[in-house]
Amino acid sequence: MAELYDKCIKNGLRMTLPRKVILEVIEDSEDHPDVDELYRRAVSKDRSISIATVYRTIKLFEESGIIERLDIGDGRARYEEAGEHHEHLIDIESGEIIEFQNEELEEMKRQVALKMGYELVDHRLELFGKKIKN
Repeated sequence: MAELYDKCIKNGLRMTLPRKVILEVIEDSEDHPDVDELYRRAVSKDRSISIATVYRTIKLFEESGIIERLDIGDGRARYEEAGEHHEHLIDIESGEIIEFQNEELEEMKRQVALKMGYELVDHRLELFGKKIKN
């Protein structure tokens, strides 16, 4: 938890016990949980944490660049640690989110922006698909 905790301190966030627990839950997540799931996981570690605390903390962490919001089209915001750039492939049948990096795709996005007279400064890309059944 040291890396995310250090980011919080560097951003001037006061780290209360509930915030530390929520941060630990985020860091331990291998998936992309929504707020309700983060709340369930946090409460299993500290029963005194309220859903309102989770919502406020998630908003604060997002505004501070500690976590990023991900919209996979199901109406629920998902969250992950902010960090190295990557893309997402979302399985529309199972909801599984697969992270990937592809330098050819990155170059293509830069070239598209350049051809339109822009320097690419940021972007997000989510691909939605169904597993091919043989």
